[in-house]
Amino acid sequence: MGAGSVRLAATLLVLVVTAAGSATVCEAQLRRNYYAGVCPNVEAIVRGAVAKKVQQTLTTIGATVRLFFHDCFFQGCDASVIVASTANNTAEKDHPNNLSLAGDGFDTVIKAKAAVDAVPQCRNKVSCADILTMATRDVIALVRNLQLTLALSVGQKHKFQNVTTTLLVQAGGPSYAVELGRLDGLSSTASSVNGKLPAPFLNLDQLTAIFATNGLSQADMIALSADPNPCRTFAGRISGPSPDPTMNPSYAAQLRTQCPANVDPRIALSMDPVTPVTFDNQYFKNLQNGKGLLASDQVLYSDPRSRPIVDAWARSNVAFNRAFVTAMAKLGRVGVKTGAQGTFAATVQC
Repeated sequence: MGAGSVRLAATLLVLVVTAAGSATVCEAQLRRNYYAGVCPNVEAIVRGAVAKKVQQTLTTIGATVRLFFHDCFFQGCDASVIVASTANNTAEKDHPNNLSLAGDGFDTVIKAKAAVDAVPQCRNKVSCADILTMATRDVIALVRNLQLTLALSVGQKHKFQNVTTTLLVQAGGPSYAVELGRLDGLSSTASSVNGKLPAPFLNLDQLTAIFATNGLSQADMIALSADPNPCRTFAGRISGPSPDPTMNPSYAAQLRTQCPANVDPRIALSMDPVTPVTFDNQYFKNLQNGKGLLASDQVLYSDPRSRPIVDAWARSNVAFNRAFVTAMAKLGRVGVKTGAQGTFAATVQC
């Protein structure tokens, strides 16, 4: 699922318990300015580190958002997806479904944590789960200034001078407040990943059901359709004996060049081929034109029950942003650890 390479982040409030077998959802004492007494400038510190990382590479945006989404969908928003495997345990990050998580997402959290710990009063006082939450909000809200330096020949008094000019291209998404106070998880196992992520071939009912296990509505699911996906997840739609006839032919041809046979399984593509580095509602316009990357993307438009939402958000970026912030708030409430369930030390994760 997708939209402008970038979707997904979190604010937190209260959690409800869902059906057995679903991801654990628990009530947590989360609040804004949680670290005011121990690290009052933590949000500014994280934002500064994230801004530097985004300036280095655009892949930071989608990579960080995708990391957050995967983390919350497995054992809750507890940074367990960052934990490294050991000789005795295969961690979440090494499950096949997570191998395409880009290194820039992990690096964003590592650098933000290092910046926080560089302040003596903050060292090991802020959880990795909260740092990932703040970083995700920041990559989405950050107005990235892409400096394009152009060499020009300018005529003055019959003479030409070589000069340069800088264009600033702004492409930021909605900003929102985050509530903090998560603990980091005490365990991370590859087995906890099985069956937790929406498969690329699911129909609307199946998609709605898997999001519902995490307390998310059908509208939330559509708003959060922003996750870049590895080539293997849509290979059957663009090649083989029976390519998907519902996909836009020119888009399918483009994808075949980007994802040739035997491509590295870690390669992931943006869900939005039109504005891949801008947070906007283009994803929904793409669905109207048969440019859903996955079958589970296109079904959001082909199914008459969800099509009205797609059409509404294709018309209004403001309406989409509002729904996205609401959905991100709810996503950030999933499986928050409290008490003996977690730790604030965060030294193992990041």
